[in-house]
Amino acid sequence: MKKMRIGVLTGGGDCPGLNAAIKWIVYGANYHNSSGKLKKPIEILAIKEGWEGILMLDPKKGVKDERYIQTLTSPVVRRIDRDGGTAIGTSRTNPFAMKQRRGPKKDLSAMVARNMEILGLDALIAIGGEDTLGVANKLHQRYDIPVVGIPKTIDLDLPGTEYSLGFDSAVNNIKVLVDRARTVAGSHRKTAVVEVMGRHSGFLALSGGIVSSAHFILIPEYPFAIADLEALIRDRMHLKSRYTLIVVAEGATERGGQFVARRKVTDAFGHIHLGGIGEILADQIEARTGLDTFAEKLGYLQRGGDPSAYDVKMGFCFGTTAVGLIVNKEFGKMVAVQGGAITAVPLSVLNGTTRVVNVDLMYDRQRLNVRRDSSMNWLVWSGESRR
Repeated sequence: MKKMRIGVLTGGGDCPGLNAAIKWIVYGANYHNSSGKLKKPIEILAIKEGWEGILMLDPKKGVKDERYIQTLTSPVVRRIDRDGGTAIGTSRTNPFAMKQRRGPKKDLSAMVARNMEILGLDALIAIGGEDTLGVANKLHQRYDIPVVGIPKTIDLDLPGTEYSLGFDSAVNNIKVLVDRARTVAGSHRKTAVVEVMGRHSGFLALSGGIVSSAHFILIPEYPFAIADLEALIRDRMHLKSRYTLIVVAEGATERGGQFVARRKVTDAFGHIHLGGIGEILADQIEARTGLDTFAEKLGYLQRGGDPSAYDVKMGFCFGTTAVGLIVNKEFGKMVAVQGGAITAVPLSVLNGTTRVVNVDLMYDRQRLNVRRDSSMNWLVWSGESRR
C-alpha cells in the first residue's frame, strides 16, 4: 500500500524539547494510522542535519541515503524525549543563500523541491526559529511545498506564538548556573555579571533574572546608562550589601552604543555572533566602583542538557498538532500558543515584527529590573510591543 510520507527536520540552534516534538510526530502519525480514517498510512522520514540534509541528499540513493535520511518508527523514537538537543542533527544552512567556495552565495532552493519529489515526500514539518521557519515559509510561497512549522527558540522572540520549544528549559538552566555564580560572589564579596542569550528580545534575561533574584537585569529593549547602573550599585554599597548579581542579555546595549559582537563574520542568515557585553560591563563596573567584579558568559550551556517537564509536554502538544494539520491539509502554517491555547497561524506571520518585551508593562526603568507592581500573567508573557 502506498504511504503518506512526511519529512521532519530541525534547523538552527539546538535546545531541549526538540526530541519530544520528534517523538510525538511519530506517535501522532501512529494514532492517525490506527484510526482507520486515512486512505494512506503515514510514514515519517527524518531529514538529518536540517536544510543541509535535503540539499546534500544523493539523488541516486534517495531514501536509502543513510547520511541524511532515516525512517522514524516508535521503537526508534521511544526514549529520545528524555534527552536534550536533537537526535536528527541540525545546521544553519540557508537554501536561498548557499555559500560557494568561490563567488557569491547561490540560491539552491529549487533543489529542495526537487529532492522532496525524489524522496516522495507528501509534506514536511520544519522545527526551528525565525530562520528555519522563514525558509519553510519561502518554500511554501515560491514552490507551493506543503510545509508545517513548529516554533523553537529559547529567545521566545517569534511573532504569532506565546511559547517556543526550549524556553522553559533554558530558564531552568540559567537559574542553576546563576546560583553557582551567586555562591562565588557571596563568598568573596564580588559583583557578578552573568551574560545570557537574547539578541533582540529580553524574555530569557528577564525570566532568568526573576527566578535567580538578580539585583539588576539588562535587556535589549531598554538601552541602559552606565551611570544609572553605577548609582544603583553604589546604593547597595551604602547598604553594605555583600555582593551584587547582574543578569544581562547578549543584545543589551549601553545608551547610544552598539551591539557587542564576538566575531564580525555573519552566518548563513546574515546574523553576527553576539557576545561580550558581560565582560565589557564587568570592566566598567570595576573601574567606576572599585568593586571586585567578574563576568560569566553562559553561552551554549543555557540551551543544553535535558528538557524540563514543560518542554516535554509542549513537544507533545506541538508534535501531535503538526501531524493533525498535515492530515487536514492545512499547509503553510505554524503551530502556536495564543491565549494559552494550542492553535495554528500562517507561517507568513514570521514576516512581522520580532516579539519583544513590553517595557512599559514588564520593566522598571528606574530599578533596571522587572516591575514588581504588575498583575500580568508571567507564565504566558502575552504582552507584546513593537520595535
